[in-house]
Amino acid sequence: MLPASLMAIPDERMTDDAGQLEDSRAIERFLRSVERRALRMAELATRQREEAIDLVQDAMFGFVRSYGARDAAEWPPLFWRVLDSRIHDWHRRQRVRGRWFTWLDRREEDGDDPLAAVPDAREPGPLARLADGEAALALAAALQALPLRQRQAFLLRLWEGLDVAATASAMRCSEGSVKTHLSRALANLRNRLEPHR
Repeated sequence: MLPASLMAIPDERMTDDAGQLEDSRAIERFLRSVERRALRMAELATRQREEAIDLVQDAMFGFVRSYGARDAAEWPPLFWRVLDSRIHDWHRRQRVRGRWFTWLDRREEDGDDPLAAVPDAREPGPLARLADGEAALALAAALQALPLRQRQAFLLRLWEGLDVAATASAMRCSEGSVKTHLSRALANLRNRLEPHR
């Protein structure tokens, strides 16, 4: 998932400072610990896996470049803030593209992909998929239907486990706004997921 240049750790011959080597290993461990959740968050925001991968990689590069020298305790909210910025920038670009280049909309082309109709050989079968995935699909759809700020508050607070202050820092809003967004997100999710209780 991560670009090779991010994951490459210099060997001890290339660096004279053992502390610098340990710092790069700490950053690598941190990025590995958040990469899957960051990708899922970006996928929920963009609904396009390739775009989500690009956003997460760009966020990781930006994080390392801007905040890699900071104390490791500060990294989680800073990383999520960088990813949040990338997601907002992506949504802004999509609005501009939609306004000016509607005839180039890629979502229409995706529907005509002949490979999408080919069955997956690894698929366990429709009954197993239905039994295992119905609630998960409903949750994913409910999360995607949430407004962006509510979805971010939900994912950062409940999936990532950040406290209110760290979530507010990552979302660049007040702690009260985080609580409001989270409360509304939970109410929306309860309403949408009531049939799956």
